[in-house]
Amino acid sequence: MPTVFRRTLLALSAAVLLPVLTAAPAAAMETAGLVVLMRHAEAPGTGDPPDFKLDDCATQRNLGDGGRAQAARIGERLRQLGVDQAQVLSSQWCRCLETARLLDLGPVKEMPALNSFFGRQEEEKDRTTQLRQFLADLPRDGKPVVLVTHQVTVTALTGIFPASGEAVLLRANGTPNPEQIDRVRVP
Repeated sequence: MPTVFRRTLLALSAAVLLPVLTAAPAAAMETAGLVVLMRHAEAPGTGDPPDFKLDDCATQRNLGDGGRAQAARIGERLRQLGVDQAQVLSSQWCRCLETARLLDLGPVKEMPALNSFFGRQEEEKDRTTQLRQFLADLPRDGKPVVLVTHQVTVTALTGIFPASGEAVLLRANGTPNPEQIDRVRVP
């Protein structure tokens, strides 16, 4: 390939890519009726130790330093999207509660329906039914709702197997099956 042609191609590529690479974060989105259904941030391992206790974080799998930093980045990304205050609900597991608090989007309330049923499939139907009713009752024009939960819960509700810290953005529509509008991943 002649040198002049290569230089021209490189200059054109830079002219096209530079605005994309230096662009500001995506503009804020409409947040009325927005539901952020997310898996807790990175927590080393899988599942929980045998005989863990919900009221004793020392017996559970918890966020590591990377997970805590990831949760703060997720909160920042949600603020870039226009979610600066939200109703924040969390599973009672310590890794979910800590993720929810580190998002820094509002006070965190425990919601047992968001608890994991990993290894306890007999609980899936009840929890999923409760969550679908909760979603159906959300107003279409309500303030954003953030639900911090576990992979099994996100998968049961959406069919998506989320990475740690990944969120599925939904739009409340008065039904038990809100519209899926996007996914947000923050490494």
